[in-house]
Amino acid sequence: MKRIPAVATLALLTLASGVRAAPPPDSSTLAQVIAGPQRTPAFEARDRYRHPLQVLRFFGLKPDMSVVEIWPSGGWWTEILAPYLRTQGKYYAAIQPPFRDAAFHQKLAAAPQYYDRVIVTKAGPPDHWQIAPSGSADLVLSFRNVHNWLAGGYAEKMFAAMYRALKPGGVLGLVEHRAAPGTTRADWVKSGYVSEDFVIQLAREAGFRLAAKSEINANPKDTKNYPKGVWTLPPTLELGEKDRAKYLAIGESDRMTLRFVKPRHAASHK
Repeated sequence: MKRIPAVATLALLTLASGVRAAPPPDSSTLAQVIAGPQRTPAFEARDRYRHPLQVLRFFGLKPDMSVVEIWPSGGWWTEILAPYLRTQGKYYAAIQPPFRDAAFHQKLAAAPQYYDRVIVTKAGPPDHWQIAPSGSADLVLSFRNVHNWLAGGYAEKMFAAMYRALKPGGVLGLVEHRAAPGTTRADWVKSGYVSEDFVIQLAREAGFRLAAKSEINANPKDTKNYPKGVWTLPPTLELGEKDRAKYLAIGESDRMTLRFVKPRHAASHK
């Protein structure tokens, strides 16, 4: 914002009134979209744990990219990605069949000014491995999904699907609950915390190269030894009122944040 008119004026008026207004869709920065009126308040309250601006910048998100999100679930990231990519880019929401299929479509239909250009695909068993046209995506994103793929026995297929969807040189951005050293695969499935080294191994076996790690989503308060695994912590709080204040004080889980690249010499099909 170098001049006072337009978006800057809107921001000043919004701040003065205490009411957020929607920024012009053609000129919205990522920060403006994250602060936009389309965000669900309960989702927005989790920004302090999920750090959307820093994470998406780390993954290299640009407004003209073709982006696939794996398993958007309730649409936490959809509320940011779809409006940001709506004008210049593409946003594929690769949902888990049939989990929340109807609810997710209802969410999109309720706010066409943000979600009318979302492309919905499916990702997962038994045979939904075409998450976007092969070699078409600049960026594939997965947030806290790998433990579910391990539990289902198809992690390798999902990494292959993500690799296949990306252009050579494209990026896989991945966030996952991080296990303590020395834990086993059985521990990962039971607790929801996965070994960072194992996730890197899965990606490399699929053909990816690890480009960078970030501690954006690290949480040193997370001891990872709870009765209900990661779901003991917020937002799930599986134990209900038992020790609720204790778990709220810990916050959400300690998470790895990894950026992988599909090599530029790689073929689109693998």
